[in-house]
Amino acid sequence: MRRPGIRRFPQFIATLILGLMISHTLSPVVAQASEKAGRATEFKLANGMQVIVIPDRRAPVVTHMVWYRVGAADEPKGASGIAHFLEHLMFKSTEKIAMGEFSKIVARMGGQDNAFTSQDATAYFQRIAKTRLADVMAMEADRMVNLRLTEKEVLTERNVILEERRSRTDNNPGAILSEQMDAALYYSHPYGTPVIGWSHEIAQLDQKDAIDFYELFYAPNNAILVVSGDVSVEEVRSLAEKTYGKVPANAKMKIKRERPQEPPHLVARRLQLNDPRAGKASVHRFYLAPTYVTAPDGEAEALDLLMKIVASGATSRLYKRLVVEMKIASSAGGWYSGDGYDSGKISFYAVAADGVPLEKVEAEIDEVIAEVARDGVTEAELKRAKSKLMADYVYGSDSQSTLARRYGWAAVVGQGIDDVESWPSDIDKVTVEQVKAAATKQLDLRRSVTGYLIPEEATPRAQRADGEASASKG
Repeated sequence: MRRPGIRRFPQFIATLILGLMISHTLSPVVAQASEKAGRATEFKLANGMQVIVIPDRRAPVVTHMVWYRVGAADEPKGASGIAHFLEHLMFKSTEKIAMGEFSKIVARMGGQDNAFTSQDATAYFQRIAKTRLADVMAMEADRMVNLRLTEKEVLTERNVILEERRSRTDNNPGAILSEQMDAALYYSHPYGTPVIGWSHEIAQLDQKDAIDFYELFYAPNNAILVVSGDVSVEEVRSLAEKTYGKVPANAKMKIKRERPQEPPHLVARRLQLNDPRAGKASVHRFYLAPTYVTAPDGEAEALDLLMKIVASGATSRLYKRLVVEMKIASSAGGWYSGDGYDSGKISFYAVAADGVPLEKVEAEIDEVIAEVARDGVTEAELKRAKSKLMADYVYGSDSQSTLARRYGWAAVVGQGIDDVESWPSDIDKVTVEQVKAAATKQLDLRRSVTGYLIPEEATPRAQRADGEASASKG
């Protein structure tokens, strides 16, 4: 969870770090300042709503976010997509706000708004002038409990969701393969189900499904309010008590999430998707991995640094080996996703050069992985990786919305402000020995799924069987 874009240095320290391009070890003065100069403040309302305030006085603007501790992984079995579906329906109407007017009202105020759903969270946000903060807080508090949904509205929006799935997933071979690989990666955990849902289950969602989900999970004691921008803690506290504070808590709400967990993974899995729309042939690899929430101290940070060294950008080991030196791939890379509540993922990919078999590309990916697990990384590589992560982090800290997302995401998966603000020093403490240990432990093929995407029509099984029979008779 504690990743670039999730921690924050005070601005003068950020400037100092960039100016010096970050030495291998942060100076004691910088490290001490990063620990003491906390930027965010947290408190709770009487109804259980968590509030985080991140003052940023550079402009009279605020980013206002409401996070709910519910995502696709919390959906009832057989009702996949309901969390994302409800996110759409939240923009319908209440007694105070007419059908489809929510975003129009925000726009007339001069602001912007949107929302998103993930496996672990659903969040709604507005970027607005400070003078309008009270208005958007009242609007969000209103739709937290007063949403109105007619059967016609629900069915109309269901068709919108189905079309969204067709355009974004069903018409995208890469998205199809990724979805199928996730389904193969998770034996028991609901992370194997796509956030948007499976088409046949989306098509069965109705008004009752939406209302039941809404009434269970949308409550102040399951929500986190994050405000970053030109505000003080007391200003936000006063406004929050006048708006969200009037919404009663939901006594039925279980704050502790109860999800099926993964059994030991003992066998590597493989998939192949043949699709003429695919463009160039490519190979993909997912590994099940721990997150910043579940990993032992230092391991998630080591994985972030490992993947920066091995698979991030044109200077990474993977890109240099496959694209620059061997010229067997036109692109190659990877990343570590460690911000989940229960588990994360390590990903590698490579797009094969013309005429190069995917088996050869995969073999070289395996060799790069084997080398780093066997020999580790160098001090110079680790130093560069830390510099890159910290630069990304510092530049991201200049964005109000990034700040709101850093602290909000940490809170929604159970971390605290200290976890957010200690990330720079935690990254700096990682050693080459820890990176090697993380690679050896987590890049275990038995905990992986490998997928081939091939730009050609698959041979029908019956036709293939007939052909094999004829060849045998000949």
